[in-house]
Amino acid sequence: MIKWMKEKGNRKGYGKGLNGNELKRFSIFSALALLAAAFICDSPQNILRGLWCFVVSRDALITDYFVLGGQGAAFCNAALVMLLCIFLVSRSKIPFTGPTMAALFINAGYALWGKNPVNILPILFGTWLYAKLHRAHFGRYIYIALFGTGLAPFVTEIVYLMPFSLPVDMALAAAAGIVIGFLLPPLSAHTASMHMGYSLFNVGFSAGLLAFVMVCVLEALGMKSETVLLWRTGRPMPLVIGLFVYFLAAFLYGLYLEKGRLKNFLGIFRHPGRAVADFVLMEGPGAALMNMAVIGALCVSYIFLVGGDFSGPVTGAVLMAFGFAAFGAHPKNFLPVLAGVYLFNLASRYEHGTPGIQLAALFGVGLSPIAGQFGALAGVAAGMLHSAIVMCTAEMYGGLNLYNNGFSAGIVAIFLVPVLESFEKHREMRREKEK
Repeated sequence: MIKWMKEKGNRKGYGKGLNGNELKRFSIFSALALLAAAFICDSPQNILRGLWCFVVSRDALITDYFVLGGQGAAFCNAALVMLLCIFLVSRSKIPFTGPTMAALFINAGYALWGKNPVNILPILFGTWLYAKLHRAHFGRYIYIALFGTGLAPFVTEIVYLMPFSLPVDMALAAAAGIVIGFLLPPLSAHTASMHMGYSLFNVGFSAGLLAFVMVCVLEALGMKSETVLLWRTGRPMPLVIGLFVYFLAAFLYGLYLEKGRLKNFLGIFRHPGRAVADFVLMEGPGAALMNMAVIGALCVSYIFLVGGDFSGPVTGAVLMAFGFAAFGAHPKNFLPVLAGVYLFNLASRYEHGTPGIQLAALFGVGLSPIAGQFGALAGVAAGMLHSAIVMCTAEMYGGLNLYNNGFSAGIVAIFLVPVLESFEKHREMRREKEK
């Protein structure tokens, strides 16, 4: 994918007088905005206490950092994680395009509910070790490394599960993280062919498989991890307004980069979104930013209208969707999936405000390529299936895979796409006969 990006880097956005640093600057601005929000919300002393609490506490699903350490500490943690990711991408000399934005903002989002600079480091190091062993540049696997931090709670959990002294348990936890980072590159290469690019969360699917295997091994050894539910309820208006202001700023910056034109932004809607769909290279960074802003505002509006909670996980999921709007999702292919989640819950035993269902709606963005390729009704079906499956999968790995929705999306794509393709082929055959 890195090679593909370099070959196409001058096609659209970066060949029109832009220097290629626009999205890098925007990413740094976003991290600094999170940092500013942290100190607006809380005092430095409370932020430091909260950051320490994140490091020494369990992170299994669902652990809301807004509750665990405070909103200020959560925003500061997100800023630190995002800055670390920006540093690694810059150090690897990788251009800031669609997958970069997806990787940065999914890490910033999950740093509000499960990731911190300590528990992601062993996984990053494991992938670096894999690259070195294969005599490859780390940049070749940088996205797998960044997305692979979804298994960060596994690192923390090992400290609590192991019966030895604290130094030994910490060493074993670090070793487990290194093994995870080392195994994810070959696994992710294989799983991509399973869902054929119709799930944007490929590493989430491979991480789910790996977490399931490792949890089974732990349970066989007498160590069992349990899911948790730490969730802040309510809709604080300063946070809601702050998100809308941030998305407005992103849209206006994108519009500025596009010199006031909407052509490329609207051109994004023509793409089905099937991976690899890098909207930055396809239509330009300005158009991608405008699309990101619209998706972000759409997600906030949905949660607000259904009476959901702006907890750490929901706010993190909004940031995740914002990032993936540069890498496959746009309103035309996301709205049918979102509608599918909503419609299914009218008949299911779950309420729209159920924590897992709120997250399923936002993470439905990962199944957008199905609607883009096969139409709105297929997208609705994907959203309905995702809403049902995601509520069953977290127990499979004891809540230790933050990308539970990514695993569910992979299952939906593997199940649904062959059926949809068969109908598509049947229709094509009928058209040929009618000719």
